[in-house]
Amino acid sequence: MKEDTSPMIQVSRLFYKYAHSKAYAVQDVNFSIAKGETFALLGPSGAGKSTTQGILTGLLPLQQGSGQVADFRLGEMTRHLFNKVGVSFEQSNVYDKLTARENLAFYRRLFDVPTLDPMDLLHQVGLEQVADKRAGTFSKGMKHRLTFARSMINQPELWFLDEPTTGLDPGIANQIKEIIEEKKAAGTTIFLTTHNMMLADQLSDRIGFIVDGELKLVDTPRNLKLRYGRKLVQVEYKVKDDGETQAETLSLVDEAEKERLRQIIEQYEIETMHTKEATLDEIFIKVTGRELI
Repeated sequence: MKEDTSPMIQVSRLFYKYAHSKAYAVQDVNFSIAKGETFALLGPSGAGKSTTQGILTGLLPLQQGSGQVADFRLGEMTRHLFNKVGVSFEQSNVYDKLTARENLAFYRRLFDVPTLDPMDLLHQVGLEQVADKRAGTFSKGMKHRLTFARSMINQPELWFLDEPTTGLDPGIANQIKEIIEEKKAAGTTIFLTTHNMMLADQLSDRIGFIVDGELKLVDTPRNLKLRYGRKLVQVEYKVKDDGETQAETLSLVDEAEKERLRQIIEQYEIETMHTKEATLDEIFIKVTGRELI
């Protein structure tokens, strides 16, 4: 039997303009995402991340361009697509008058595929103790976790995550990241929209930089760092005469600095030495001229 190598998502010449706006929110966007891949779309607020996600999930109409999502053509999506898809929105949209358990119990009835147990999901995101409290009493962060839990209930093949750790304390954010890593390892295709470079770096197979609706480039985190980053090494060494520790950051490309590094290694006692690579934040600024704010 021939293996299915068709992409999970593929878009071509995608444009979108909101009513009463002169500028395109998304313009001439092209990319594809393989099955089982984690793809992060990175950009500042208003860059076009959520608009792109809205088109891919059918929340916004297709205006111009073409593509397919999970074997369904854009603009021709049916309810069968949504059996395969999970969406966690940045802005939570849970039912305030229902409890956390009731929210998930209601949502699971919308699917034609096997679903996960609400209490198991609430336990995963640390909400089991408030399962029977109304969502309207929850903090913003708790609602965000409930929305995240809801997005997993149909065991989606394709998972859209919009700022999944925004507004969460570090412990809970790390818990959410671990869940994403587990789903990734299990073969779930993940489309992540965020301005959190660290999260994207840790989770993504490939990253796209989007600014003012334009997709500037797409590549792996490693390739971006090799292509745009400076090759540096930071060395800490102990000066023999007085025993004090000194530190220098030297280029691995410049011949004079490479020679200086050799001298340090030969003459002094090395305490620490490690390479320094450019962060994705630095690379984003270099490529786009913009910050992720």
